[in-house]
Amino acid sequence: MEYSKNVVNLRVVLFCAISFNLGISSSLRSSADERHQYRAADSATSAASSRESEQLQHPEASPLLVAESQILGSLETAENEIYDSDESNLLRTPLDRGPYFDLSASKNITALVGKTAYLNCRVKNLGNKTVSWVRHRDIHLLTVGRFTYTSDQRFQSVHNPQTDDWSLQIRYPQKRDTGVYECQISTTPPVGHSMHLSVVEPVTVVVGGPDIYINTGSTVNLTCVVRNSPEPPSTIIWTHNNQEINYDSPRGGVSVITEKGETTTSYLLIQRAKGTDSGKYVCSPSNANSYFINVHILNGEHPEAMQHGGQLRIGDPLHVFVFVIITLVASGR
Repeated sequence: MEYSKNVVNLRVVLFCAISFNLGISSSLRSSADERHQYRAADSATSAASSRESEQLQHPEASPLLVAESQILGSLETAENEIYDSDESNLLRTPLDRGPYFDLSASKNITALVGKTAYLNCRVKNLGNKTVSWVRHRDIHLLTVGRFTYTSDQRFQSVHNPQTDDWSLQIRYPQKRDTGVYECQISTTPPVGHSMHLSVVEPVTVVVGGPDIYINTGSTVNLTCVVRNSPEPPSTIIWTHNNQEINYDSPRGGVSVITEKGETTTSYLLIQRAKGTDSGKYVCSPSNANSYFINVHILNGEHPEAMQHGGQLRIGDPLHVFVFVIITLVASGR
């Protein structure tokens, strides 16, 4: 009986020992499994980091990463552009602006009939874009790049790469060519700058023509007026009977005063008029048409002969006084 009890007790002890060992083994296995899982997770994380690093070094290996980089780059560029816009483009370099017009070199012009005219268009940062010229009157394309697209061969594009100028050349311009012309850049959408061309024909007139009558001994004042000229004539030549007047001739008393401006006026003064001063006088501006007048020096004729066709009597005392004042001013110069 006592033997049986001992056997039972032994079995209980053995069972407890085995259970305890099994528990320790299970716990050890769980710890090992957890350590293995941690190592696996660390390895996976390291591998992912390694792959990401490799993808950054070789973006072609990951289209998604490339797309992401491009999107981020675009957002950064847009952000920079917005910032630049807020700063009124002060932070942007000229190369960032794209094509633009230099308005200081692209202005309205006035040209003479028959004298070649140039409308200038200065374009900076043109790049691979092209410059075209369009006439507003009929929305007619005149030139593209250096090529002429109109049958009117008077129009031609002239490019100066040193100054970035694209000029529209118009040979033999006529009054009908007056109007608005636009210089365009082939951006999307196109941008343009308009200029106005005025084609004028200068007019030359000698006051009192075509004939004037002067008393002997009076002062002759021939007044030549040049209007509608884009710039004053560089010279005005007076001739008498087809000979250029010599202001230093032995006769003396002959002088000229020229006042230049929008309207240019030239005064030819001849003191102490005599018979040999009669004849045809021509005023010839360098940039306008010539105009002639016939001068008749009278010797004791009746005062009524001082008028012809309602023209002013140049020999009247009042006008003689004015001419003398002008002469004195000319002498002072």
